[in-house]
Amino acid sequence: MTLAILSALPDEQSGLLPCLLRPERVVRAGRTFTRGLLHGQPVVLALSGIGKVAAATTAAALIEHFGVARIVFTGVAGGVGEGVNVGDVVVAQDYLQHDMDASPLFARWELPGYARTRLACDAAMSALLLEAASAFVSSASGLFDQNYPDARVHHGLIVSGDRFVSAAWESDRLRDDLRAAGHAVLAVEMEGAAVAQVCHDYGVPFAAVRTISDRADDAAHVDFPVFVQTVASRYADHMVQVLLKKLRN
Repeated sequence: MTLAILSALPDEQSGLLPCLLRPERVVRAGRTFTRGLLHGQPVVLALSGIGKVAAATTAAALIEHFGVARIVFTGVAGGVGEGVNVGDVVVAQDYLQHDMDASPLFARWELPGYARTRLACDAAMSALLLEAASAFVSSASGLFDQNYPDARVHHGLIVSGDRFVSAAWESDRLRDDLRAAGHAVLAVEMEGAAVAQVCHDYGVPFAAVRTISDRADDAAHVDFPVFVQTVASRYADHMVQVLLKKLRN
């Protein structure tokens, strides 16, 4: 079964492309997809683009044109949950679109036509991804110990929206509003919920892991670019490699 590995930015896949055996580049829907073998597994690497519409287009192309059987999203996110810090890793349990609001026709955050606010990730794949993330973080002291000695792995709700949350007041309001409605959010980003919805529609298993690059506060725009280039790409490389080995066993 072919696995698609999605990321939003080139740096988030910079270490995976050179490891791909028999790479073949295919252009579809204005995007470049690269298929090949990674740790003995057939994969397609692709960049989702930034934002929910771009991510949904990419996910649909992966399913319709490449026939992928499952999709994993790796990348970065802003930490908004209590105790979710820079250098931590969040494996998504489910997703919510924090900018979805069709009220008064539907409750705030409810997906029209779905009768729900949250879309669950695939439990089996998420469990493997959680194992891969935990194994990496616990053994990463030689690489990242000096910067993130207390890095932790979290499992829970990630929210997506077409906005880069980069102000403390906005992050606080997002967390407080969601918590008041019973949604204990851990992290915020811009693509995952859209991919989760596409995968739900097609019946394709989906899982996602996000490394926390910032606290979605006033320093987010400063922290983000450097973190992606120097840390997040290496996190993604190692976690994906461990996941692929687990899928092979």
